[in-house]
Amino acid sequence: MSLNCGIVGLPNVGKSTIFQAVTAAPAEAANYPFCTIEPNVGIVNVSDSRLKQITALIKPSKTIPTVVEFVDIAGLVKGASKGEGLGNQFLGHIRQVNAIVHVVRCFDDGEIIHVEGRIDPIDDIETINIELALADAEVVTKKIGNLPKLMKNQNKEISSKAKAQHPILEKLEVHLNEGLAARFLELTEDEQEIVSDLNMITMKKVLYLCNVDEDSADGDNDYVKSVRELAAKENAQVSVICGKLESEIAALETEEEKSEFLEAAGLEESGLQALTRTAYDMLGLRTYFTAGEKEVRAWTFKAGDRAPQAAGVIHTDFERGFIKAEIYHCDDLFDLGTELKVKEAGKFRVEGKEYEVKDGDIIHFKFNV
Repeated sequence: MSLNCGIVGLPNVGKSTIFQAVTAAPAEAANYPFCTIEPNVGIVNVSDSRLKQITALIKPSKTIPTVVEFVDIAGLVKGASKGEGLGNQFLGHIRQVNAIVHVVRCFDDGEIIHVEGRIDPIDDIETINIELALADAEVVTKKIGNLPKLMKNQNKEISSKAKAQHPILEKLEVHLNEGLAARFLELTEDEQEIVSDLNMITMKKVLYLCNVDEDSADGDNDYVKSVRELAAKENAQVSVICGKLESEIAALETEEEKSEFLEAAGLEESGLQALTRTAYDMLGLRTYFTAGEKEVRAWTFKAGDRAPQAAGVIHTDFERGFIKAEIYHCDDLFDLGTELKVKEAGKFRVEGKEYEVKDGDIIHFKFNV
């Protein structure tokens, strides 16, 4: 399992610059709208100090971090759902991601063109949100049109699902056509599951990523404050990043150089580290580790997963043939220094199928298929 985020926003808000910096992938960044035509995909290693500490103590042959996949999608404009700008060909790419990172311009710079000729992050957010809602409305309307045929299907499972979907889709159609995100409609978990096959964009969780100038890199400016106020009303997450600084950090070759750069800039961590941590928390994701002489590796799982489900992240056979899990926490390893001392201290446990995996657990799974 990996975190998959689609980066969206208006043209020239800094999406491609940020993507290029955080992934060190060759996304084209230029001072004109619609620079990104095909979605760029980049894989980013998630920085985790615990992984480094485990590696220092276990001393494996190799270390493998967990990753985040970022998809940089072309700038959307007012009317995108109806074909304006580069149109809705990009909206299909957004449907495939786990979460949306909505980049919002929160800096002044007369040399960088804004597609609307002014800096207003709240209006920018509204423009994108309306277009995504209208795109979802089109999908819902088409689905409603197909329901009568599905309701008459001889397969009871198909007909029953269509009948269950009908009232929910009608509510969604009205809501979305008002330019409101599907996630703002109060649907029960069961209702959300019934319409999950539509993979609606506006049902996905959103993280507003405020792109600021260097003077605001370590705090807020008035633009960011307005985004935070909006996000609080929407129960959305906010992260702040300085695309220009991230580009400079990405150009450095060693971790030591990057640490020195951050210290000189008065920052405790890079914007990328803050972004990935916030995105993980937003999606309810956690990390456990496997550790041995051959390999120390980080694995992403969902908060609340039992041991068999967490094992399935490695391979479906691990979940299907799960027997038990040998577990201790990374904090115990850091305190005691070796796995042997962890065992001697009684911190090493054997857990069964009902064990709820904790963030930071170090696990060895036993299975049989």
